Amino acid sequence: MSDEVHHDCCEHHAHHHELVVDGLSVRYGEVLALDGITFGTSCGNRLALVGPNGAGKSTLIKAIAGLVPRAGGTIRWRGTAVKRWSREFAYLPQREQVDWSFPITVRGLVEMGRYPQTGWWGRFGRDDDDAVDAALETLELADLAGRQIRELSGGQQQRAFLARALAQEAHVLLLDEPFSGLDRRAAGHLGELFHRLSHEGRLIIASHHQLESLPALFDEALLLDTRQLAFGAAETALDDPSLDPFFTAVTLPVGQP
Repeated sequence: MSDEVHHDCCEHHAHHHELVVDGLSVRYGEVLALDGITFGTSCGNRLALVGPNGAGKSTLIKAIAGLVPRAGGTIRWRGTAVKRWSREFAYLPQREQVDWSFPITVRGLVEMGRYPQTGWWGRFGRDDDDAVDAALETLELADLAGRQIRELSGGQQQRAFLARALAQEAHVLLLDEPFSGLDRRAAGHLGELFHRLSHEGRLIIASHHQLESLPALFDEALLLDTRQLAFGAAETALDDPSLDPFFTAVTLPVGQP
């Protein structure tokens, strides 16, 4: 990562730039998908969204990213109301939702992270090339830059999307089930990247379904099932005995991180 980008992220962390969600609700037609979600977190943190299937984890990520409309509530980032997509937010979908047959190289995918700065038809300058190069180096993908994304392993595909987010110079990384389908080695590598990126000052918010690995991967947890059940430190968020029925509804796939 370039010194300029690294300094900027660390500066954000030092000033505790906050993401504040207040009373957020989302509807899909007559269906209430999220009901009054309220929490605050800041750069340098890793927040897990935990809940059973259909709990609203993906919806919350998309609402923060500005990809689905809100029925109520507010989202504030660095003290300013977020009314639509911000280039400081990077959304990484579930791997199953990506068309991996699309003919694009790893470098081409990472270059897409620069479009918010250049526009779709803008010309790349030296700063753009430098940002892409730095992102590829940081995610250890420089040797794979010319490879088609369909040829990558699951872990490499996740790293390619993270590299795109770094090239975008996003401060908030919003990931939907990033560990799904990864073997233990790839999951461990991704977890190390989470720690490094948060230490550099980025805010990571990810849906997660494996409770045993929660404290090792994240420092905060938001438990939800349409409504908010608990929010706090990842090490203690699971300690409330009244939440036992909730935990039995959360899938715990064998062999996941």
